[in-house]
Amino acid sequence: MRDSIFAGSFYPSNKLELNKMIDKFIDDASVNPKNIVVSAVAPHAGYIYSGRTAAFTYKIISNTLKKAVIDTFVIIGPNHTGFGEPIAVSKEDWSTPLGVVKNDRILSEKIVKNSKLMKFDEEAHAEEHSIEVQLPFLQKIVKDPKCVFICMGDQSYDNAVEISRILYESALSLNRRIFVIASSDMNHYEDAKTTKEKDMKVLAALKSFDISLFYSRIDEYNDSMCGYGPVATAALFAIKNNFKKTKILDYSNSGVATKDFSAVVAYASIGFFI
Repeated sequence: MRDSIFAGSFYPSNKLELNKMIDKFIDDASVNPKNIVVSAVAPHAGYIYSGRTAAFTYKIISNTLKKAVIDTFVIIGPNHTGFGEPIAVSKEDWSTPLGVVKNDRILSEKIVKNSKLMKFDEEAHAEEHSIEVQLPFLQKIVKDPKCVFICMGDQSYDNAVEISRILYESALSLNRRIFVIASSDMNHYEDAKTTKEKDMKVLAALKSFDISLFYSRIDEYNDSMCGYGPVATAALFAIKNNFKKTKILDYSNSGVATKDFSAVVAYASIGFFI
């Protein structure tokens, strides 16, 4: 069991308080209920900073679940710690204050078996927050969700292409209907104006379906988006599923909470729509 080590810091450890906070965030998020997403991006900062933006992602997933069946959620986060394998898959179930999120071990094993890149490794996940903070939101919209947990340390373009292929083919072979959630914050620690200018140029490439250009613009504009590999993987998976449109559902930054816009971290909720 992978315990919730960030409860009480990134989000409330008290179940009632956590439920109330997420309910308010999701109630306040406004999305088009007719739209169906095949993958999405959500931020992973402390809930007081990024929770309102993350709620847009989970609201659109909740609406999608009214029209489509999803068997397993594949959550891909960056590796902030540097520990463990370059691409690490967890074998464990994960706990949060809202209960236990079950690992789809059959799919996890298929993914690792089919890939030379991905290895089972818990060390990469042990002190990493980017996946854990997604789980209480997911638990609020899905009863007893099953997940695959992937920590992406090596975020290269080639790895994103390979992971998206493995996910697609492994799910197809098992007749699993999967949904990919990429965990990422946007540009870090510059003023809000500069941050938004950088992020919008990078996201414009994502909206044009050009993932190679997306990588090029991250380098060109020195955008410090921390989970660009997971985002690219989610986009490439959507392309394999014939998605039609990328939409930024919400964009914000930490200055909204701190009132300091001189050095912010930005957050985006993004959906890949069919």
